[in-house]
Amino acid sequence: MRKPKLRELAEALKVVFVRGPYTSSFPKVPYEAPKTYRGKPAYDEKECVGCGACARICPARAIEIIDDPATKTRKLILRYDICIFCGQCHANCTTSDGISQTNEYELATLDRSETTETVEKELVLCEYCGAVIGAREHLRWIAGRLGAQAYSNPTLMLAGIEAAVAPCPSPRDSNVPGLRSDLVRVLCPTCRRNVFLKEEWK
Repeated sequence: MRKPKLRELAEALKVVFVRGPYTSSFPKVPYEAPKTYRGKPAYDEKECVGCGACARICPARAIEIIDDPATKTRKLILRYDICIFCGQCHANCTTSDGISQTNEYELATLDRSETTETVEKELVLCEYCGAVIGAREHLRWIAGRLGAQAYSNPTLMLAGIEAAVAPCPSPRDSNVPGLRSDLVRVLCPTCRRNVFLKEEWK
């Protein structure tokens, strides 16, 4: 029984005086995570179009979408304290670069309010009923991907033009629904269907 104990003692002395500890010197020496490490997800405001695909695919529901038609803003709120770092938000991002995972892993904090990241995007509302259509950048991204085919949809056509989708739309008579002039407006799918049917079938 003495020999194994002596062998363990000798190994311990070698580690302390000769080899040094087997563990890293973190936190004195910062540790560099591998490139493939799935760390904190982060938004890129220039690449994010506010489509909300990341929130819909998140299995932990760590991303919340808040639409405010009164201020025409959409907020995407990412909470690191709920995130499970699975990478689904990055894998299913519409633009592929709107949200990505970094190598940052030191996320410990005593205040949970510090574990959130917010991105705000401008909303586009239906000019007739006021329903939320989507983020302005998302509509422009779709119009850019479709190219000339975007002209088949007036909403996408107007969203693709910088001067269009005016904050103060042209006046209209709200008592007379489905005017011919409404065909060239920013409308939600329901209102556009109603206007089209009235124009075609009276």
